[in-house]
Amino acid sequence: MSESVQPFWETTPLKEMTAEQWESLCDGCGKCCLEKFEDEETGNIVYSRVACALLDLKTCRCRHYADRAQLMPDCVTIVPQVLAWPKWLPETCAYRRLAEGKSLPDWHPLISGDPDSVLEAGHSVHGRVIGPETGEDPLMNLIDWIR
Repeated sequence: MSESVQPFWETTPLKEMTAEQWESLCDGCGKCCLEKFEDEETGNIVYSRVACALLDLKTCRCRHYADRAQLMPDCVTIVPQVLAWPKWLPETCAYRRLAEGKSLPDWHPLISGDPDSVLEAGHSVHGRVIGPETGEDPLMNLIDWIR
């Protein structure tokens, strides 16, 4: 009888993951690329429907991923140190979930084996957000489906 091998995200601490393992945790939902605000009274993070200018609204991927930090100074590169306070990431985010000791959701591509499972499960921003070029006020375009 052979032993089953546990997936890397269950055995490897975030700080010890290879670059390939780290990048594969991103499910491509695009939620972290939305304008967001912290509610001063509750401390909760509130998301808008306005996406970063670099987010491709069709693929939900960054158009200039390698250069995003230089092109968008407000872009926060997700690295283990950032996860010391992961509350600004959506509750569905694999980085946040693992940092909080939770498992990946069933629809995550590493579990399902299907990159379209994020969209099919309703966790993608695809078709739900607008680009900043619309000039819409992010505070007037808040959404509550991020969780």
